[in-house]
Amino acid sequence: MPTMNFMTRFYHNPILPSRLVSENILKILPFLLTAGILFLANACKEDPSKIGTGLLPASDFVTIKSTDTLTVKSYTMYKDSVESDNPATSYLGEMYDSYFGTTTAGFVSQLRLEDSLTSADINGIDSVKLYMEFLTVTGDTTSQHQLIMSEISRQIYTDSAYYSNQTVPLTGKTWTVTLPTLRADTINSVEVTIPTEFGEYLFRDKSMLFMSSTVPDFRSYFKGLYFQLISTGNPVFTSLSVASSTSSSSYADYFTVYAHDENQVASSYNFLLDAKIQNAAYNLFKHNFSTAEAGKRIQHINDGYEDTLSYLQNLNGVYTRIEIPSLKTLKSDMALKKIAVNKARLVIPFVDDGTDVIYSKTIPSIVYLRYLTSSGKKYFVSDYATAGSAFYDGTPDTVTTFSYNINIATYLQRYLEDATDTITPHLELFLMPTSAHNAVLKANKSYKPVKFEFTYTKF
Repeated sequence: MPTMNFMTRFYHNPILPSRLVSENILKILPFLLTAGILFLANACKEDPSKIGTGLLPASDFVTIKSTDTLTVKSYTMYKDSVESDNPATSYLGEMYDSYFGTTTAGFVSQLRLEDSLTSADINGIDSVKLYMEFLTVTGDTTSQHQLIMSEISRQIYTDSAYYSNQTVPLTGKTWTVTLPTLRADTINSVEVTIPTEFGEYLFRDKSMLFMSSTVPDFRSYFKGLYFQLISTGNPVFTSLSVASSTSSSSYADYFTVYAHDENQVASSYNFLLDAKIQNAAYNLFKHNFSTAEAGKRIQHINDGYEDTLSYLQNLNGVYTRIEIPSLKTLKSDMALKKIAVNKARLVIPFVDDGTDVIYSKTIPSIVYLRYLTSSGKKYFVSDYATAGSAFYDGTPDTVTTFSYNINIATYLQRYLEDATDTITPHLELFLMPTSAHNAVLKANKSYKPVKFEFTYTKF
C-alpha cells in the first residue's frame, strides 16, 4: 500500500509529545508572561501610608480623635459691682422682664465748657435748654417721664475707676423736668426747658468758668450731674451717648444758657455732655430679681447649683459660668502633651417659650465668652480677641439647632500649652451692656444640654 505523507504524523515517534507541548506553550507563553508581570507588580505594591513605617519611631505618627461627650457644667452668676466708667453708651430709665425682674439705670457725668466764660458780659439769664439725643427708646412712651438731675459733691476723673453700684455723693441741689412725648424704636432728639435757676447757679462765680489741665477749673467748681428717669406710669428705658463727640461741627447732648447783657444784647453759652474731649462719666445699674414672674423667676444665683437653666442678662446683670472638668485632666495627661486642637466648639441651646424669647427677634444677636486667669482677671477668649469675630461666631442658629455656637480652638490650644498655668479652664458667658435683650439657656441635665465638640490630632 502506498504510504501517504499525512499518515506519517501517526508513526510511533518519541519526539511527538514534546513537540505538541512545545507548540502549545509557545501559543500561551505571552499570556503567562503578562500574568506573571502583573502578579509581581501587585506583590511589590505597598500602601503609601505605610511605606517606611518600619524605619520610623512611633512618635512620628499622628492620631485624629473626636468627641462630643465631655461634660459641660453651667451656673448662673451675678456681681452687682462692675466697673462702668467712661462708657460709650449711657442709660436712663427702667425695664421689666418676666424672667429677670426690674432693671433701673442712670448715669453720672461732668459738664465741659465750649469756651472760657470768665469775661462773659451777662446781665441776666433768659432761659436754659437741655438738648438730648436718645439713641433707643423702649417701654411705655405714652406715660409721663420725669428727668431728675442732681449735683454731685465730689469731683470725678477720667483715669479713676467707678462702679455700677456705688453710692453717688450729692450736694442737695436737684432740678426736675418733664420729658416731651417720646417715640419708640427710633432716635429721639428732644429739647427740654430747664428752670432758669440752673443757669444762674452755673454763672454764680464767673471766675471759675474756664477749663485747665494744670489748675482747678470749672469741673472742680461744678463737679457734675447724676441723671435719673422716673416714670409716673409704666416705665420707659432709653440710651444715649455722653462719650466724646465724633462729629467735627455739632454736639447732641448739651445745655445751652441763653442770656443778655446790660444793653439787652442776647448771647448763648453751651455746657457740653458729649464734648470733643472726654468728660469723666460712669453708669449705674440696679437689678431686682425678686419682681420677676413667680413661675419664671431665677431660682439659683451664685450658689453653685447645677440648674437645668442658666441665664444671660444685659446691663451687667446675671451671666453664666461654664466649667468643662475634663480640660484640667486633659492638660495633666502626659500621654496627650503633644496634641493639636483641630476643633473646639461649645453648642449652647437657648429657650423659647413663645412669649419672651422668640428666636432671632428677641434674643441677643451675639454672646461673648471670657476666661479667668489665675490672678482673677478676665479676658475675651483668644478666638474672639485675635482670631476674629467671624471665626469665634457666638451668634444664634435660629433655623436648625436653636443654639449659640462658639468656637474656642485658639483659646483651648493656648490653655493646653500654658506652662505657667496663668490661663484657667474657667469660662464665663455674658452680654455686653449694649445688648437690647436677655437670654435663657438650657444647661446641665436639661433636655438637650450644652455640648462641647472636641477634635484633636495626637502626635
